[in-house]
Amino acid sequence: MSTSFTHTPSPITLDGHGVRLVPLSPSHVQGLRTAAADGELWQLRVTSVPEPDEVPAYIDHALQGQSNGHMLPFAVLDAASGTVLGTTRYHDIVPAIARLEIGYTWYGKSHQRTHVNTACKFLLLQHAFETLGAALVGWRTDNFNIASQRAIERLGAKRDGVLRHHALRRDGTVRDTVMYSVTAGEWPEIRAHLQYKLAR
Repeated sequence: MSTSFTHTPSPITLDGHGVRLVPLSPSHVQGLRTAAADGELWQLRVTSVPEPDEVPAYIDHALQGQSNGHMLPFAVLDAASGTVLGTTRYHDIVPAIARLEIGYTWYGKSHQRTHVNTACKFLLLQHAFETLGAALVGWRTDNFNIASQRAIERLGAKRDGVLRHHALRRDGTVRDTVMYSVTAGEWPEIRAHLQYKLAR
């Protein structure tokens, strides 16, 4: 197992299965406002979707994380129309041990429970393992975000455990965080599984 990335994570466009992941920029403010308004996603207690007025600051925070080297944020677009569907990112990037996590992921309500999440995760995992040379890709989610946990499990990720009293929610309560991961050795089987799902 490698101890560092073979390529440094840096802005890139990932394309396939009807979606396009492009480097997040201030040009995506209105698209993300529209996506967040599709279902009023900021009302959900167990996610970190910004309110429409908070989108510029949300993007600024993501780009600051990118310049600091621990985040790589994307806007998720419909490949055919260019419509902004949502956003996702690599985060908690640790080059010394070739580890990163996928998170800050959300899509407009009308694109949830479609092929979009599977397609995005396939592209992100493929890039992480096959281009960057990641040793491990992780996820974290709220202990009460059952939908997110099920979505991560459907990808084939392993549940590592729970970090108790771990992070603040937007309402000021403290959540437990459920951790998941996929190792480089598990990727070939998960790749085949995701390709099968996408082909259907």
